[in-house]
Amino acid sequence: MLHTPVLLDETLNALVPDADAPPSRLVDGTLGAGGHTRALLAAGVDEVLGLDQDQTALEIARRTLADYAGRVHFVHGNYENMGYAVGQVGWDGVDGILLDIGVSSMQLDQAERGFSFRQDGPLDMRMNAATGRTAADLVNEWSAGDLASIFYEYGEERHGRVLAQAIVRGRPYRTTDDLVRVIDANKPAQWKEKIHPATRVFQALRIAVNDELGVLERVIPGAIELLRPGGRLAIISFHSLEDRIVKHAFRHAAEDCVCPPELPICACEKEAQVKVVTRKPITATDDEIARNPRSRSAKLRVAERL
Repeated sequence: MLHTPVLLDETLNALVPDADAPPSRLVDGTLGAGGHTRALLAAGVDEVLGLDQDQTALEIARRTLADYAGRVHFVHGNYENMGYAVGQVGWDGVDGILLDIGVSSMQLDQAERGFSFRQDGPLDMRMNAATGRTAADLVNEWSAGDLASIFYEYGEERHGRVLAQAIVRGRPYRTTDDLVRVIDANKPAQWKEKIHPATRVFQALRIAVNDELGVLERVIPGAIELLRPGGRLAIISFHSLEDRIVKHAFRHAAEDCVCPPELPICACEKEAQVKVVTRKPITATDDEIARNPRSRSAKLRVAERL
């Protein structure tokens, strides 16, 4: 089953605010199966540059978007490199950018990718399966202190130290089941949470393997620079760490001066680059959540280039 695009109507409203004058060129930095891009093209967008570091997703998107051949530029790569990709297709700017952050349900369903603790597979978790370190490398080589740090920082797991120490004792690991068994056997006796004890550990490992938060922090300023005046940057996130980064980056880009208040005159000469369109994040309706439970945690924030 293909990945269902979350907040589809809301994304269309954000990136095509005037149906009578749709934007010309958009970037979908997380193309996935192409659901968002297909809707944007159907809404009248002339061209979309679609990036994805998952080669399998790109192959699916090519089929999904076959009806729009010639209007989509497919690029295998991380959205962090969108500036280079835009230049490669000969564009001098764009009218909109969409980023749908995190792992897709399509990737979670592929046991061989190692993203899900519910299916046995290689302990991989790389978005780009052709490069980089795997989750197995991290759990087999990192110290208990380093693992506990990412479990707390990226997974917000308060039992991270206990689980990290158990993971180090249980080495080596090759598959997701290897890791899940050790986590399950060593969860604190007072564990009362409804979620599986491996949930936050797997989230933290995935974020660390793919440097997801670091990439997001680095990409937002460059994405804003790519936008033409009136162009919009729409970012969908799925947990509080991502949403916080987006919120703060948009707020900073919308500020005129960031000098300390005690300075009599502005010394930073900073000018606002965007206006924030969404003071609060847009979330899924009850109807969408009923159709697609994954949308429950989705948050959409939008900024417009001045």
